[in-house]
Parts: sequence; structure tokens; C-alpha cells
Amino acid sequence: MRPSLALALLLLAGGAHAAESPAPVVELELLAEHPITGMAAGNLSGLTRCGGEWLALSDREDDRLYRLQPGDGAWQAEAETFSAPPPPPSALPWGLRMHGWLASKLRGGELDFESLACDAKGNRYLLSEAHVALLQVGPSGMAEWLELPASLIRQARASGMLLRHNALLEGLVIDPAGDRLWLAAERERRGLLVLHKINGRWRCTGGCVLMSEAGQRRSPLAPQSEARYPRSFGDLAFWDGKLFSLERLEQRICRRDPNTGAQEKCWSFVAAALASGRSYPEPYGNAEALWLDQDGAWLGLDNNGMARADGEQRSLLWQFKAPPGGWSAP
Repeated sequence: MRPSLALALLLLAGGAHAAESPAPVVELELLAEHPITGMAAGNLSGLTRCGGEWLALSDREDDRLYRLQPGDGAWQAEAETFSAPPPPPSALPWGLRMHGWLASKLRGGELDFESLACDAKGNRYLLSEAHVALLQVGPSGMAEWLELPASLIRQARASGMLLRHNALLEGLVIDPAGDRLWLAAERERRGLLVLHKINGRWRCTGGCVLMSEAGQRRSPLAPQSEARYPRSFGDLAFWDGKLFSLERLEQRICRRDPNTGAQEKCWSFVAAALASGRSYPEPYGNAEALWLDQDGAWLGLDNNGMARADGEQRSLLWQFKAPPGGWSAP
């Protein structure tokens, strides 16, 4: 082969390799950290803004939301109670139902609310992981379970999701119009599901499953360890026509196509989690709640009752600045 031709091929191969290399992940800037006081059971697992108010919930309490009152330091949580009717019959296998029942007796929170969303009408949507069900709480406080399509759990399990105890549905978000909602299966396998509201009823239009994937990764919170953990979803957000996923193990937020679930771009918050005094004993991360707008992102941390390195035991909110160019930048 002539030297000039060999050099050209080498440069071409190098260019192709560079094109395939993933773009570096931008690190988000932490603006503030707010401990939450007034949540009796702690365990902040859901966060949203509704009608200008911050709302949160705990996966240990079945009868209340919390209004969060911002402050310069700690934020105060004020309970807003409701009465949930008995959950609908579950399509989960008997073994998974029993695991959930036993866990609730040990730790509290029979409904195990893991995510919270709000539509433009002020309806709140609470995701019960234990029952794979959605509770709607209206502005008046009236609570009712939504009728979800029977095919939802069947399709998810056929795709390898919702097969393990405590690895069921973890994230929820609804579009402002209240006509389309997305659900995130936590891990082993993790995935995204979508439902559309048609003539007042929730349906799987063209299938419920957007994506499903397995895989394990090392934890960036334990850089010296070779241990690998399942990839997971912690929560979802919707902004400017795009879906955003909280990826707890990788300590990042990713933008995704709302129609396919395909990943488009990610931003990391590893630096904030690794800062002095902020580490927790768990290597797979404690971020469980996500809310996002044009100015930034808010993460809720569920510490499961554990203290971090500096002794802080309260649930926390982390406020991050939006990345350069905004969340919609290519």
C-alpha cells in the first residue's frame, strides 16, 4: 500500500473513531442545599411544583402530601392530608404482592408512594410502587385511583420489567394538559412506559413500552471499587416538549425523546455528591425526586434514615443551575 494511501486511511479511521466517541458530560453547578424540616417520617421520594407551590411526599406516609415553604436555609414542610380509598386489585403476581405487604409492615407506607406530578388543572398524581397504581388527588383534596389499562403490567413484564420486589415503578411525570403520562421502571430491567388519555380513559396507544434495558455500571460515588450495580431510573421530569430522567447510579440527568425514550444528552451532578461531607454509605446514590425548569433542576434526596458524612440526617433538596445553553441545547 502506498504511504499516502495508508496515511489517508489512518486519518479516516481516526476521524470515524472520534465521531463515535461520546461527548463529555457537563457537570451541573450546585447553587444551594436545603434541609427539609417537618416531614415526620423523612424519606422524601417525590417533588413537583403545582400552582406556584412546592409539593413533596414521603414513601413512608400514605395519607399526606407536604407543602414546602422555601427559606434561606432549611425549608419547612407543612402536611396536607387526604384519604386514599383502598387500592385497585393488583395484576402483580402473588409473590411480589406479599413481598410488598411484608415490607410495609416493617417500614411503614403500605402504598409506598415514590413519585409525584401535577397537571395544569392542579390535579396531583401519586405513584404507588407497591401496587403499580396511580392515585389522583384533586385540588379539593378528593382522592381516587385511576383506571389503568390491564395491558400495562403485562407489556412491562414481557419486556423484562417489574419482575423484582422493590424494583417496580419509581418515576412519574404528566404533560401540563394532563393527556399523556410517562412511568419509569426502576431497575433490573429499567425502562420507560407511556399512557395516553383518550375519551377520558388511559390507554396504551401503539404499546405501553417505550424502552427497556439491562446493564450494570460501576458507581462514580465509589471510584476505588470494582463493584457493579444495576442501572436505574429514580424519577422523571417534562420540560419544553422533552422528557428528562434522573439516573441515580450514574449521578446524572438525561434528556430523552418523549416518543421513543431515546437518550439525547446528559448532565452530571457527581461533583456535588462527592463534595466534602456529602457522601452517604450507599454507593448507588440517594437522589429520588426531580423537578426541572428553564432556570435549573431540583433534586430531592431520600437518605433512608441514614446520616451522611457530615452528620446531616434530614431529607435534602439540591438546587442546580441550568447548563450553558439550557436544557434544549444540542
